[in-house]
Amino acid sequence: MADAAIDLSTLSEEQQLALQQFTSVTDQDLSAAVPLLQRCEWNAQIAITRFFDGDAGTVDPLAEAAAAPPPEHQRQAENLMQSISTRRSIGERRPAGFDSAPRVVPTPESQMTQSLPFPFSILLLPVNLTYTIFQRLFGLVGYLLPIIPRTFARLWSGRASRPSRGAGRRHLTPRDTAARFMREFEEEYGVTHGTLPFHEGGYAQAFDIANRDLKFLIVAILSPEHDDNALFVRETLLSPEFIAFAKDPSNNIILWAGTIQDAEAYQVSTALKVTRLPYACLIVHTPSISSTAMSKIATSAGPVAVQDLIAKFRVAMQNQNEDLAAVRRRRQEQQATRNLRQEQESAYERSLAQDREKARKRKEEEAEREKAEREEREKAEQKADLARKLSQWKRWRVRIIAPEPSSEVKDAVRISIRLKSGERVIRRFDGQSALDDLYAFVECHDILEEVNEKETPKPEAYEHVYKFQLVSPMPREVYDIEKGGSIRERIGRSGNLIVERILDDDEEDGENDDYDGDE
Repeated sequence: MADAAIDLSTLSEEQQLALQQFTSVTDQDLSAAVPLLQRCEWNAQIAITRFFDGDAGTVDPLAEAAAAPPPEHQRQAENLMQSISTRRSIGERRPAGFDSAPRVVPTPESQMTQSLPFPFSILLLPVNLTYTIFQRLFGLVGYLLPIIPRTFARLWSGRASRPSRGAGRRHLTPRDTAARFMREFEEEYGVTHGTLPFHEGGYAQAFDIANRDLKFLIVAILSPEHDDNALFVRETLLSPEFIAFAKDPSNNIILWAGTIQDAEAYQVSTALKVTRLPYACLIVHTPSISSTAMSKIATSAGPVAVQDLIAKFRVAMQNQNEDLAAVRRRRQEQQATRNLRQEQESAYERSLAQDREKARKRKEEEAEREKAEREEREKAEQKADLARKLSQWKRWRVRIIAPEPSSEVKDAVRISIRLKSGERVIRRFDGQSALDDLYAFVECHDILEEVNEKETPKPEAYEHVYKFQLVSPMPREVYDIEKGGSIRERIGRSGNLIVERILDDDEEDGENDDYDGDE
């Protein structure tokens, strides 16, 4: 199927987010992802679970949707006791030391500030106008007297508290935020690009890649406002041991980092329940909990020696390698099954296409054969009808040929004619007769002696064409009937003529074929 057949503009924003999450984790085409999400009531977690379990075709959406927890972005009103009991029940279902690692999508900038309703905007319109007027007025005074704003700036800077988180930082997309963080990191600590293999995307993208490819995700959250931040970066993250550990392909590590000053990193720290900075944790898929669960298997808060951090991460990774290997084998088997099914379907489609092509060619051959037979039959019918009309015309024409004049008629023309059969006929013709009578005599010579007292009418819709011409051999002269004239005017008192056959196009082709065949 073609992906172009799916109109994404008809999907709501929540459905598009669910589709993006499903395709980023499963790496499936839209043509296969949309039907599965529709059967799962657009619940991405259920669809991903069914996909990796291999039973995507047997989905009970109502039961799964009822049993599935509500999405994390929905707000629920709950009291303190409900919150404690819920967290305790969730913690009981997870193995010891495993905390849930949620997928965090940063809130768009358009949703961070909400505009007032229209009635309130009307009520506050005088206040806004007054504020704008005074702002312009004070700006003009400050431009004319620069000492006044400088004095107020010194007084305010002495009394103002420390700037809030992210003050003056522009809200960017996750990819641009990651690029800005890496640029500031390299400028701050004097390292070149690529020293640490930071993921050049958002946390959600790194999270989905780790879940899809069964890799380990290291999340590092920094804060330039903390005193331990520089020590942690220089002695731990930028140490040769950690750089080699993060770049080792056999470790299957994705490194994502961010500063608490950015909205995305701040939301990630809140979701991961960070209580102390700088912070680092190791996230991986935990199949012992569910087929899509992602959990924190190791955490580190505050400054830590690089040897201790790497040792903690290695132990956690070794504990999960066996489960991940089993998941990889299962996914490989499922992929092999899907590939085999696709190959079988492709082979069936090819065979079906070949059968269709054979049937099409057979149908075309039958149509061509029927057309040739029909043309041959029509040609034979036309030939038979032409022969019938020719015979009728000859019987009609022979009755109106003038009889041979006697020897006493002085105006008679004596003509010797050698027919096509080689027979020579000598006959006298009336000199005033048209040349057409001479041609009609030659045409009807074979039935002149037949006696038919029944009058034959002239055939309808038939115009006779003579297929021969009368020629005088010496000197050669062709007596063309189209020029008209009487026999006496054209031939004279006597003449010696031969009959030459005139071939049409079909007869010429037939004779040429016979000649080629003789050769």
